[in-house]
Amino acid sequence: LLGGIGQVAVQNNYQLDVLLIDDGSSDQSWEKIEQLTQRIDWLRGVKLRRNFGKAAALAAGFERARGSNVITMDADLQDDPREIPNLLSKLDEGYDVVSGWKKVRHDPWHKVLPSRVFNAMISWLTQVKLHDHNCGLKAYRSQVLNEVLLYGEMHRFIPVLAASRGFRVSEIVIEHHARKHGSSKYGVERFVKGFLDLMTVYFLTGYGNRPQH
Repeated sequence: LLGGIGQVAVQNNYQLDVLLIDDGSSDQSWEKIEQLTQRIDWLRGVKLRRNFGKAAALAAGFERARGSNVITMDADLQDDPREIPNLLSKLDEGYDVVSGWKKVRHDPWHKVLPSRVFNAMISWLTQVKLHDHNCGLKAYRSQVLNEVLLYGEMHRFIPVLAASRGFRVSEIVIEHHARKHGSSKYGVERFVKGFLDLMTVYFLTGYGNRPQH
């Protein structure tokens, strides 16, 4: 992953500031991150005391990010660094948030089907029309991240929260790779939490500016 990011940066003359977030892993990830940061000058590591969830990990990265544009990627090698120029190019068209759309998705059906239903529900309730709200590969202008508060499972709703504050949101089709290592943490519990957070976001964005609601 880091090799791919570095190659894209060299080819496009990007200035890199990459953060690896260790959210309480038990597989010696932090030891590997420490070794890598000693060898790569554009790489920094952040260690959380325990696993607080993806939203907390992203918030920790956003708080420490230095660039005017921020890109998020999962570390499971399913996101392709070669999509970075495409995301940034879409930002240059005047958008503030660009979400990836895994149009061809290499995941098991029991993960894909609930995800599609949930994405359709989010788009219907919030009127932010994206095919893949939960895609980990996204690009943001730093101003967006200064105004969006993350907790719970709110990371998947950043485009919705941003749109409610007047930021422009778009998406692009990205290449998605099959998982080679590890296993997905997706399950019924996560779906339930996501639905409850969706209700929270729906009321926050729908009634947040209406007195006495």
